[in-house]
Amino acid sequence: MQPQIQTISELTGEIKDLIEGNLPEVWVQGEVSNCIKASSGHVYLTLKDEKAQLAAVIWRNAASKFRFDLHDGLQVVANGSVEVYAPRGSYQLIIRQLIPHGVGALELAFRQMHAKLAAEGLFESHRKRPIPLFPHRIALITSPTSAAVRDLIQVITRRWRAADIVVVPVKVQGEGAAAEIAAALRSVHLIPNVDVVICGRGGGSLEDLWAFNEEVVARAIAACQLPVISAVGHEIDVTIADLVADVRALTPSEAGERVVPHQDEVRQALDGLKQRLASGLRDRAATARLKLDNLATRRVLARPFQRVHDEFTRLDELESRLLRAARQRAVTARQKLDLAAASLDALSPLKVLGRGYSITRKTGSREIIHSAEQLAIGDQITTMLGHGEIVSRIEAAPAASEI
Repeated sequence: MQPQIQTISELTGEIKDLIEGNLPEVWVQGEVSNCIKASSGHVYLTLKDEKAQLAAVIWRNAASKFRFDLHDGLQVVANGSVEVYAPRGSYQLIIRQLIPHGVGALELAFRQMHAKLAAEGLFESHRKRPIPLFPHRIALITSPTSAAVRDLIQVITRRWRAADIVVVPVKVQGEGAAAEIAAALRSVHLIPNVDVVICGRGGGSLEDLWAFNEEVVARAIAACQLPVISAVGHEIDVTIADLVADVRALTPSEAGERVVPHQDEVRQALDGLKQRLASGLRDRAATARLKLDNLATRRVLARPFQRVHDEFTRLDELESRLLRAARQRAVTARQKLDLAAASLDALSPLKVLGRGYSITRKTGSREIIHSAEQLAIGDQITTMLGHGEIVSRIEAAPAASEI
């Protein structure tokens, strides 16, 4: 019998119809590997276990809905349909849903975002800014129709009527909510006189609160030019926004309590300060009076010129002592001078000349003649005696004298 011969395309078409017709929807569990995120937004990966592997693809529309970061090594449960790709003769799983195995998708996304922002230091305490003690205007970034905004306004106005409140309306859940919240945080400082921001909403499920776990909201809080109080959900609800904000309030009502003081408490504090100030002033006045009384009894104040008179007397005594010392020093100096003059007179060359000696110089020169060899015929000399001078001329060659 002649066998039926098919083309590759015909056989592949039959395989495609057989597989896709019998496997319109499947659920599989495996480990992600070879995960590639294309620039088009599509994600290509392989799901594998110990014995087999399955090629898979997540089209852009489905991939954009995943909250968590898909990476190699992640254990997942995937839902989708098996399709045959005829040009390559291969089959692959078209993933529509992807659930992390052992942990919910939102919980995994929360953990991944927490780890990422914590590594960047966005949760560090040194980044936290103080809330103003007496805010002038408070901006509420929340849904204008929610019970949370009514609670906030009621608590704030009851506690501190001096503060103005401005509501910045945004969506707080659903598609586009995170983008609206982030935009409001980036522009809230442009509202005149706003000095603190409360951002949040009332309670709800993890999905309802998810906008406050989005990265865009976390970074907008970190970059906000005003201090931010996060008030999301109930006490047990912790969001990424709570961790990045300058202050976390457990509920919107508590945010209202933390953003402004209670006017009665401020009044009581002022009354206490007033009493302390009055008491302090009385104590200081009493102390000053006691010091004044003590000073009044001192002799320097009772007889204020006594010290002046004493100093005048002391000055006169010092003047007398100074004059006596000056006279004594003058007498001593005169005696020393007379003694020195007598010694100099005894050594004076004139005294020597008076005893019969003379001094001879060349006329017109101060050079003293010590030897005949210093003179020549025709030299004129001047001889100084004890009384007067003799001028002579050398007529013969002088000879050295022998003693």
